[in-house]
Amino acid sequence: MIDKTSPIPIYFQIQEEIRKKIREGEWKTGEAIPSERVLSDLFEVSRMTVRQAVQGLVDEGILMRKRGSGTFISEHKVEQPLEGRMSFTRLMEERGMKASNKIVAFFEREASAQEMEALALKEPENVLHIERLRYGDEIPIVFESIITPARIAAGLTEEKLNRSFYQFLEREKGLRLGKGYQTIEAVAASARLAKLLKVAPGSPVLSIERVTSLSDGTPFEYVKAQYAGSRFKFYM
Repeated sequence: MIDKTSPIPIYFQIQEEIRKKIREGEWKTGEAIPSERVLSDLFEVSRMTVRQAVQGLVDEGILMRKRGSGTFISEHKVEQPLEGRMSFTRLMEERGMKASNKIVAFFEREASAQEMEALALKEPENVLHIERLRYGDEIPIVFESIITPARIAAGLTEEKLNRSFYQFLEREKGLRLGKGYQTIEAVAASARLAKLLKVAPGSPVLSIERVTSLSDGTPFEYVKAQYAGSRFKFYM
């Protein structure tokens, strides 16, 4: 429990006690933690100290606040290496999770000026516009917007996309995938994105913009992916 004579700050000791309860399964993922008043009585400290400890765990993503409902234990985050290229399906499989998708949009149109630049298109041509939600064990993790030249994606269907876009290109089209370049930034979830990812509006989102090329250097996809910050993290 809390040692008030220790040089270790009390708020940090409380955080360690909460981490221990989560780690040992006493407090389970998705459940609400006790109120500030209850925690104050449990640890025999002021509510201000409890509030400081809890806020620190919220900032770390271990806990999350739901307006009007309380503070809950966050889902375990899926980890992905920041370097390299890996399909989401394979990433989920390696972590023992079941990958699934929900197609939000799937249609062909003419490329915009920004998309032409990203995909190194010398003249206007049609692209396949795809929007999809990607799940791990039925939990929404990322919302993707994918733009790919229609000539490269010829033959792609929603059913095939639900399995793996990369597998379609490699196995059915016989294409070899090359390098990808991406940028990452933190943004706040819009009302639409919050609804899709089932998070609170304004929640932190990892926004990634990526262009991936075939082995011969031809760009084949321009992706904007928005990851629920409370469920995903990258490592190097």
